[in-house]
Amino acid sequence: MILKKRSAILRPLQQLKELIKSKYIMNYKITIIMLLATLFGACTQQSPEKKTFTSSLLQYDEQIDGIISQMTLDEKVNMLHGKYMFVSAGVERLGIADMVYADGPFGIREEMEPKGWNPLGWETDKATFFPTGSALAATWSPELAYAYGTGMAKEARLRGKDVILGPAINIQRIPTGGRTYEYMSEDPFLSSQLAVQYTKGAQDNGAAACLKHYALNNQENNRGTVNVIVGERAMREIYLPPFKAAVQEADAYSVMSAYNKVNGWWCAENDVLLNQILRDEWGFGGFVVSDWSGTHSTVESVKHGLNVEMPDSKFLGEALLDSVKAGAVSEDVIDQRVREILRVRLAIDPVPAEEANQVVTSQPESQKIAYDVACKSIVLLKNEGILPLDLSKKPLIAVIGENAVREMGSGGIGAGVKTLYEVTPLEGLKNKIGDKAEIQYAQGYVPVELDYEAIFGNKPQEKIDREEKAKAILNKKLNKEAVALAAKADIVLFIGGDNRAVETEANDRENIFLPSGQDDLIKQISAVNENIVTVLVSGAPNDLNTVKPLSKALLQSWFNGTEGGNALADILVGNISPSGRLPFTLPIKLEDSPAYALGNYPQGAKKGDIFVDLVDEKESEAHAADDNQENDPNMAYYSEESLVGYRWFDTKNKPVMYPFGYGLSYTEFAYADLNTSKESYGADETISLSFNLSNTGEMAAEEVVQVYVHRINPSVEWPFKELKAFTRVALDPGKSQTVTLEIPVEKLQYWNEELHAWDDDLCDIELLVGASSADIRLKKQVSLK
Repeated sequence: MILKKRSAILRPLQQLKELIKSKYIMNYKITIIMLLATLFGACTQQSPEKKTFTSSLLQYDEQIDGIISQMTLDEKVNMLHGKYMFVSAGVERLGIADMVYADGPFGIREEMEPKGWNPLGWETDKATFFPTGSALAATWSPELAYAYGTGMAKEARLRGKDVILGPAINIQRIPTGGRTYEYMSEDPFLSSQLAVQYTKGAQDNGAAACLKHYALNNQENNRGTVNVIVGERAMREIYLPPFKAAVQEADAYSVMSAYNKVNGWWCAENDVLLNQILRDEWGFGGFVVSDWSGTHSTVESVKHGLNVEMPDSKFLGEALLDSVKAGAVSEDVIDQRVREILRVRLAIDPVPAEEANQVVTSQPESQKIAYDVACKSIVLLKNEGILPLDLSKKPLIAVIGENAVREMGSGGIGAGVKTLYEVTPLEGLKNKIGDKAEIQYAQGYVPVELDYEAIFGNKPQEKIDREEKAKAILNKKLNKEAVALAAKADIVLFIGGDNRAVETEANDRENIFLPSGQDDLIKQISAVNENIVTVLVSGAPNDLNTVKPLSKALLQSWFNGTEGGNALADILVGNISPSGRLPFTLPIKLEDSPAYALGNYPQGAKKGDIFVDLVDEKESEAHAADDNQENDPNMAYYSEESLVGYRWFDTKNKPVMYPFGYGLSYTEFAYADLNTSKESYGADETISLSFNLSNTGEMAAEEVVQVYVHRINPSVEWPFKELKAFTRVALDPGKSQTVTLEIPVEKLQYWNEELHAWDDDLCDIELLVGASSADIRLKKQVSLK
């Protein structure tokens, strides 16, 4: 054990030395915190978190003892890698079924070739397209997250699947992240509450959830090579809580390791993440599967906690057998990895072959869930009285924008859904408005499409230039047609934003500007018609500096699933009051967001920025010529530490376009009479607060009440405020309700990097109750003692 600890410490120390020599760190504080984070991570086992959770999966261990005793070494190793693209092997002679995975996490992916990425082309593998992760998060509804998991599981089982590769619960660290649309939020508490219920909903209905991507997979650029250098406190307080909550509160059955490295170790062989934290501290009882082709070693992977290499057997097949026979890996380790898989296999009943891949023509329950999520996710950002739409005079409505007719269930790189159907915004408007208005459509702009020939082939520059010229000519023609339509219309509904080719796995966006010249088009439209309602169909933040002042109303409508068009139309015509709230901050400009403001994304810290006292003078001179060169793109320094999202903007007092938690309604809500059950609370007590909420408007609606905590006299540094409770409240006009929320004091702890453990910071705090992180209506001070 002493040798193991020594080895774990020496490797990060060597890495620390190499990083200092390379002069990649931005300043003295980052040098101390970020580099020592690697060393702290290696030493975590010295002071483990107290384990308070026992997985229900352990109940199968006695039965598993009998199974493993009958297995040959070849059969055991055969379970530890992919059999087909989305299948890992069981043991047929012992009645242990294969494990079948459903790619997701917002709909069951179509069937693929056994050994490749090409679809089989069936007509029986269609599914419901549920709103994507940021849309679910915009509902701020754990109840809907549970329903979402339920719908996913039921459709997975109809298709013979055991494991849903979801929920995707990494923190949205950068606005440009290629999978921001798939992840839930910039806030760990909101993400945790939703992850727990999604997981419960799936597993209560017969499918194992697979939490992904563990951990700190917060960018797509260089995702397969990047090394995340993160402080231990930030890792524990910001990036790991959704995973911990889903494990300990929902008993998640499986976890997918991420592509990236964390503090020097690939996630698929990261002993700190997989063994020390996930299993030893949190009590996780299930299995870990690699992201596809995300395994890098044999001995370290299996020893450090990886169970299944997907989708092939490059490392955990013959190479693993050889390693066992050579004594590099003990059969006890193999037995433990097999045990963890078998626990899930026994907890999840395999779908009989005759019942798998049923023909799914309609799933009303799933489609209702998709509709409910879509309705409650749409965020009204601005309204100068133009909404709900006035249809009393049968207006001419110009619907402009390619996103009005574009389906978002698939596109780009990565998992998509072959949808049973998808209602587009234009279809939804026609469904809900009927003959109450005249609706005319103009495409307006040429959308971004992925050029697979350029991506995967060798497309001649001459051909690229020719196509770009033709696209520019077509775009000008479409602009002209749209402006002509807008000029004669009573109302313009501009349906813009991104699409799935713009926001895509494997690539981060270069910026957050609206693509395809949308800003220029809306300027042209505004010159002929001021009555513009802009709808952003995007999964991630866009720059709104142009569209906001030119729009009388502005909505965020997401990649909103099978029923997205109907939900949007119901909001626009006033059948439902909007109640979505932003799950992330919309910055005024991209450069205001923390990773960009600090210069550690996309280019990282600049060489030569390290303080001279950390390297000798000769070395400093030797690197002087490199001062203006970019840092290694495979190093990601999380130098903002815990100041992610609104924590950064609030603490640094930076203005934003729209704050975290923001969203308008068609009614007004009044907050009054905030009280707490006590004036001071001990470390093992729970803060109970209550207040009166009233709907003072004329329409039934739902309010998302948010409670933040501000530390007044702390002993350690904190963000200015942090979300610690929230709930949805539905009220009819003129009605009031007493709202009660609880915050366990234990949930206000911080990660003490000296003790490598959670610790109390018992101080005076201010409870901030409001409608967003920037719209605080009530305050009350209490003491922690």
